[in-house]
Amino acid sequence: MERRPQLFRPRINKLARVTIFVGALIAVELLLILIVFFRSNFWRQVNIAIEQPVAFSHYAHAGVVGTDCRYCHTSVDQSHFANIPPTETCVTCHTQVKRDSPRVQPIWQSWETGEPILWQRVHDLPDFVYFNHNVHVNNGVGCTECHGQVNEMEVVWKTEGLFMGWCLDCHRNPEQYLRPAEEVYNMDWQRPDDQLVLGQQLLKEYDINVSRLSNCYICHR
Repeated sequence: MERRPQLFRPRINKLARVTIFVGALIAVELLLILIVFFRSNFWRQVNIAIEQPVAFSHYAHAGVVGTDCRYCHTSVDQSHFANIPPTETCVTCHTQVKRDSPRVQPIWQSWETGEPILWQRVHDLPDFVYFNHNVHVNNGVGCTECHGQVNEMEVVWKTEGLFMGWCLDCHRNPEQYLRPAEEVYNMDWQRPDDQLVLGQQLLKEYDINVSRLSNCYICHR
């Protein structure tokens, strides 16, 4: 029988194996890079100040003046979402305070035209996540636990990535984060040295069933 000439030299087999190995290695590295990127603070816009259509300063309002969160965000303790205040809320104060300030003019323009101010959302959870705002604040979770020290922010930014693991850390160990009801909106409140003792007391006071907090249904409905 006539032997046909070999089309490829033996070392080609070795080259093919090396190519496959290198290709797989590159694919794994790219996957890891994508995972790290999509979990990065940059992607989640953590510590990045979100510019707004009005130069509103939380530092001036919540910090210097000491305005209670509920004056502007009226539904935080009544609804599953924290409302963004309508122009009327702004006008109520600024008819008397800094009425002619250039920073306030977009508010007056909105008031006169009836066009709402298009505020940019800072904290935005995915559509597949259910979050009830009033349940948290009415059960001892302070504003700063999720939003950070907004009273020190000229322009608000996100201080947490809002990953599921971060939420679960609190849901599994709520006693580490709970505070008395009268301190929920206190931006300067600090956890005491006996926080765990206080937390256990508050769990009973708020009638919180910790075993239910890790149930998938709590956040995914």
